Amino acid sequence: MSTLKGLVSVLLLVITTLFWSVPLILLTLLKLITPTRSLRLIVLRGLNGVALNWIGCNLWWMRHWLQPRLEATLPERLSPEQRWLVISNHRSWTDIFMLLMVLHRRIPMPRFFLKQQLIWVPIVGLAWWALEYPFMRRYSREQIERNPRLAHIDRQATERMCERAREMPIAIFNFVEGTRFTPAKRDAQNSPFRHLLRPKAGGIAQVLSLLGEQLDGILDVTLHYANPRPTFWGFLCGREGPITLEARHRDVPAWMLDSSYHDDPHYKERFHSWLNALWQEKDQALESR
Repeated sequence: MSTLKGLVSVLLLVITTLFWSVPLILLTLLKLITPTRSLRLIVLRGLNGVALNWIGCNLWWMRHWLQPRLEATLPERLSPEQRWLVISNHRSWTDIFMLLMVLHRRIPMPRFFLKQQLIWVPIVGLAWWALEYPFMRRYSREQIERNPRLAHIDRQATERMCERAREMPIAIFNFVEGTRFTPAKRDAQNSPFRHLLRPKAGGIAQVLSLLGEQLDGILDVTLHYANPRPTFWGFLCGREGPITLEARHRDVPAWMLDSSYHDDPHYKERFHSWLNALWQEKDQALESR
């Protein structure tokens, strides 16, 4: 029975995606031929509206069909007219929908850091490209050592997104660990945390350096699953256990605005200390559940 429920869920996801792909493709084509940035911004707002409606449709049937047992705690006075950096631990593809379920239309249209390969996902990859999501190539340390210029490619993608953030409200989402948590990955990393992987500082440090003064703050999200091995398929089948989401508002520390992560080793060390302390606190919160 749960497998049948999962298949129906996949069908609903496909139907909503195909339905909203029609205005998405039309607006994407219009954006391609629009001659000026000011006019493209108008089209981009239309694309944002399409994306928000696609998200809303999916959240509606998920709430009624899957009825996830989600307990959420959020800060007060969130607004879609603000600018936020949202950081979170990462357990499953389900994380994205849990974040959207509690933050949809409470904060601006989300922008995720995406792996470059995801641009080839049918329809959705086109949507992410048209919405100007940053696609990250994530070169290995060995590749960067052989060709240092590669390090600037992902930074430039982040810079472009931050430039767009000055044009309209934005919520930048970042799963700071860079990949989904598993005990095997934790052990391979020799992570000092029990429930988390090592956080990666470069992306969020660059965002905070470029946008810090314009951000309304950092939303620090901790996701906890009662199921120790959550999967998106299990969620679509309605088998996922209780999920807890806690979002805390953190101010951007003033010292983050004074220097560059990539150019100042003292700033880099201080940023790593700040982020590791945050992750230690998050790990202790997960341990206590």
